[in-house]
Amino acid sequence: MFLPSFMGFDKAGFGDPDALAFFARVTAAGGSLTLTEKSAVNTLVIQMKADGTWTPMKAIYPMVGASAAACAQNLKSSSFTGTFTSGWTFASTGVTPNGTSAYMNTGFVPDTNGLTYDNNHISFYSRTSAQAGGIQYYDMGAGNILGTNNLALYARRNDNSASYDSGNASTNRGTFTNTNGGGFYCGTAPTTTSKYFKNGTSQVSKSLTSSVIANISIYIGAFNENNTNAYYSSKQCALASIGNGLTDTQASNFYTAVQAFQTTLSRQV
Repeated sequence: MFLPSFMGFDKAGFGDPDALAFFARVTAAGGSLTLTEKSAVNTLVIQMKADGTWTPMKAIYPMVGASAAACAQNLKSSSFTGTFTSGWTFASTGVTPNGTSAYMNTGFVPDTNGLTYDNNHISFYSRTSAQAGGIQYYDMGAGNILGTNNLALYARRNDNSASYDSGNASTNRGTFTNTNGGGFYCGTAPTTTSKYFKNGTSQVSKSLTSSVIANISIYIGAFNENNTNAYYSSKQCALASIGNGLTDTQASNFYTAVQAFQTTLSRQV
């Protein structure tokens, strides 16, 4: 049955206006989504709005559509469309960088878009359990060569550490031991205490010292070090986000919504 556009639905019956706007951006960019992907995205948006996790978001990359055109689109708004380099593999399960040269530039600069060391979050859904090949890599982030203004995270280095930086890495890094790199990682600093969540559960809490935050664009699949790509990831990403800080309840609810989204797409870990 066809539902007219003035009712706020497309012909498939997916009615959230932000979801519909995202679908239109994917199509305009030359990408396409399956009905299952559309349904999963629509449900994710509705649930996030119900949970109060939609408003803090600045950028959400659901990594659906199995193409650079589709996966580069920001679900939250028409701003911060990503740019993929070569070296990525696109599949229905997500996007995988080659670990040596690939990254996606989000175009999102934290300190000029309202984020601070005590008001930010970043998240990364990893479908790769293995350790990184080296001691230094990031799944997403940006900062300077001294690490004094980072906003970054990684899920599992080869020493089985997982860390989230909210400002100065030497004073504001929260780290926990992690022997499985798969899962949903969310570093959040809603106040001067940051927490690093895995699958909706806080793994480490860190009291933050006053610091600046990254003033260059966040990369996914690597670290943006003074506008130079470095420290490449090889972990498959099935969703990433950037935004204001999330409370404990919001972080837990965000995981529940994202895990339901991934389960609908048969790519949950």
